[in-house]
Amino acid sequence: MSQFNLGQAEWEILRYVGERHPITVREVADHVAVSTGQARTTVLTVMERLRAKGFLVRRKSGGIYRYSPKKSVAEMSQGLVQSFVDNMLNGVLSPFLAYLSRSDKISDEELAELKKLVQDLESKRNEGTE
Repeated sequence: MSQFNLGQAEWEILRYVGERHPITVREVADHVAVSTGQARTTVLTVMERLRAKGFLVRRKSGGIYRYSPKKSVAEMSQGLVQSFVDNMLNGVLSPFLAYLSRSDKISDEELAELKKLVQDLESKRNEGTE
């Protein structure tokens, strides 16, 4: 799972499973059918692809397979961001920071988290120079 190469449909299904696991293909398919109209067989294919990529695990319980993520949604999100920065931005954060500075989608809570993150980064940097 070191490479976070997911399509939009894969990420949406993975996030849904992550928020409701353990969950069956039928439960995911019922949700997806309402939101996108995709068939159960398509959902099964995507979930099995996610399992082959190492994002999902399945366990048989009562004769039915139930799927769960290998990592939390937060950990997977961090991995996707890391992969994006490394692969799409060549490890350079300035385009991402420029996007954040112009975004009107940042909530007060997220802004507080960013401020704390900056403080933590400054503290770590200062510890390294002492």
